[in-house]
Amino acid sequence: MMPVQAWSSALIAVLVGFGGTIALVVQALQVLGASAPQIESAVTALCLGIATAGLLFCWRLKVPVVLAWSTPGAALLAATAPGLSWTAVVGVFVASAVMMTVTGLVPTLGRLAQRIPAAIASAMLAGVLLPFCLTLFATAADDPLLVAVVLCVFIIARLRAPLYALLLVLMADVVLAWSRGQISELPAGSLLGSLAPMAPVFDGPAIVSLAFPLFLVTLVSQNLSGLVVLRAADFHPQPGPLIAGTGLISVLMAPFGAHAINLAAITAAICTSADAHPDREQRWKVGMIYAGFYALLALFAPLLVRFFLALPTPVISVLTGIALIPSLMSAMDTMFQHKQDREAALVTFLATGSGLTLWGLGAAFWGIAAGFVMLGARQLFSKS
Repeated sequence: MMPVQAWSSALIAVLVGFGGTIALVVQALQVLGASAPQIESAVTALCLGIATAGLLFCWRLKVPVVLAWSTPGAALLAATAPGLSWTAVVGVFVASAVMMTVTGLVPTLGRLAQRIPAAIASAMLAGVLLPFCLTLFATAADDPLLVAVVLCVFIIARLRAPLYALLLVLMADVVLAWSRGQISELPAGSLLGSLAPMAPVFDGPAIVSLAFPLFLVTLVSQNLSGLVVLRAADFHPQPGPLIAGTGLISVLMAPFGAHAINLAAITAAICTSADAHPDREQRWKVGMIYAGFYALLALFAPLLVRFFLALPTPVISVLTGIALIPSLMSAMDTMFQHKQDREAALVTFLATGSGLTLWGLGAAFWGIAAGFVMLGARQLFSKS
């Protein structure tokens, strides 16, 4: 029989992972032009993919493999200028997932991917996240009470109970909106999870400017970080099958609107520690419980999505901004970690944060390009 802490650890990981970032996912899908039923399908597919692949990984490998959706990827998508059709967006999801699958299947590509400068990938991520965090404070011009309450809860929670900070912020934000009568009536829709498939359309510029950055930020910020968490807990599965497996489940779920499924990092640390289960050999079962909770979320995903759609836009913006502060801190710490990469990282950060769109290619692409050009120039002139 599983100890109580195994169930509680898995539940906390699910609440932190889902509750802390679901607002960002909903916002990203809205920006991309998804309708309410398409958003419901996307969240259902994400939860179902996390549950299915997580169960298979844990049972097969006897390792607590904890999966999640790509939070940095959702932030990247939310920063995208609207204009793509939903079928083209689905094509972006499929293309990114295929890149991840191939990276995991081809050892040479996997080794090459691990050599991508973390400073460049982190700088691109920081540039994507910055506007959302700035919007948090810009909202104070119209609703200072909302921002003040959220910031106070966040600061106190980060000092006293950092694990639950985002969950407490979500609760405070919702309670404040409810007390002010700002939560509109829930849109009509089904109660149980539903999947609405869409045939992908592959748009060249969108794949270059959106699918590749989505793949890159998910690989570096999520999958590689997730592998580090597993190794820190003394679990050493082969990285190739895990990366390929997350890519494959993302390919299968992408037609239903799922943007990316990957290894978890923060929530994985909750399920892989000795606090989750004293017996390391039995800890894989905590991952099974975690996956089971996501299966329940998939079952009731439409109801949860409609609740967030009923929240006013400023509330969603504030929730998104506050939820991304820890990710922004981590990205900026990594981008400036190595002195020799700082200039290239800063150029990447500025180009990405500028929101530049040129020849149909978005700011994330130009940020990566500028960073690699800077790195290449430094190496070229250092040898001459």
